[in-house]
Amino acid sequence: MVSRIRARYPALADGYAYLDGAAGTQVPASVIGAIGEAYAAGLGNAGGAFPASGQATQITAACRRAVADLLGGDPGGVVLGPNMTTLTYRMAGALADTWRPGDEVIVSGLDHDANVRPWVQAAARAGAVVRWAQVDPATGELPAAQYAGLLSDRTRLVAFTAASNVIGTRPDVARIAAMARSAGALSYVDGVHATPHGPVDVAALGADFYVTSAYKWSGPHVGALIAAPELLGSLRPDKLVPAPDSVPERFELGTPSFADLAGVTAAVDHLAGLDDCAAGTRRQRLLTSTAAAERHEQELFGTLLGGLESMRHVTTYGKPSRRTATAYFTVAGLTPGQVAGFLADRQINVWNGHSYAWELTGTLGIRETGCAIRAGLAPYNDETDVSRLLRAVADLG
Repeated sequence: MVSRIRARYPALADGYAYLDGAAGTQVPASVIGAIGEAYAAGLGNAGGAFPASGQATQITAACRRAVADLLGGDPGGVVLGPNMTTLTYRMAGALADTWRPGDEVIVSGLDHDANVRPWVQAAARAGAVVRWAQVDPATGELPAAQYAGLLSDRTRLVAFTAASNVIGTRPDVARIAAMARSAGALSYVDGVHATPHGPVDVAALGADFYVTSAYKWSGPHVGALIAAPELLGSLRPDKLVPAPDSVPERFELGTPSFADLAGVTAAVDHLAGLDDCAAGTRRQRLLTSTAAAERHEQELFGTLLGGLESMRHVTTYGKPSRRTATAYFTVAGLTPGQVAGFLADRQINVWNGHSYAWELTGTLGIRETGCAIRAGLAPYNDETDVSRLLRAVADLG
């Protein structure tokens, strides 16, 4: 499967091992072509009487359907935006308008700061209390049981991640979301790192809001949030007076990049075709293909993580029971920046630093020393990529 997939990515011909997928994946030719074709066909702003405008409208509707198929939701509840951070700030402003002094918001020490700071700042403006769900520093787990002691009848929102973007931890999303709902609170789930690494079903997860970024799953830089249209309809975000008041459009500020939206649809179609045996509707093919990609990544990750943990000069972080194919590690005697530079000289792409996991790197006690190196797998990675990394890290010993 992997050789066929790799052939679809022009960037992989440069000879580098792209192990930086957690920061953003490469883009297949079909996505590049879809974006170019949208521009070549003629685009206008939506809402006009001429064909180029009609194309923009059709592209947007197709993008909502594609994202809904990927996540298992209603296209009428798909909000599109430039990225997850912008969408979360947008939603935090709308939700905070319904909070009152003394209301409570729960955030997590496992999360990317984009699912922490917007809520902390919105709570401060509303006079709401922020409560923290803590990470077990030894395992990297986010224990679901702790939420029973954090929730109350004043809890309005529980924000947490479906997967850590640095150590890969997969919390029990369905259990936490169910606990929040039982307490009368809404759940806001950051699915940016989880979505590229396996099938997603927002209905099964029970998430009220689920947000993702297409550039993490072979698409362009577009963010998407999905929620029940009825829930979105109950919120009144700030907007321009002439701007649409319909759902989901009322949450989308300004004119989007319509060509990039065409690229999002192409990226979803690409994911649906990762497994040659996938059949049925696009949603069915997505479930089959993303499950196959997850199995491939996990098999490779066993080799990657096992190899790193066998080296005495390497320290790995996080030992969660369920995780994405993402390793976070340090090398004795070298800063993460030095290691990343050494690997880059050998045409191996990895990331280093906090990667916006601000609270987690503090909990792990590594924030002040440059944090760690992150190597993450995508469906296009193969055994050669992993062996190159392991050989290079071994040389540092």
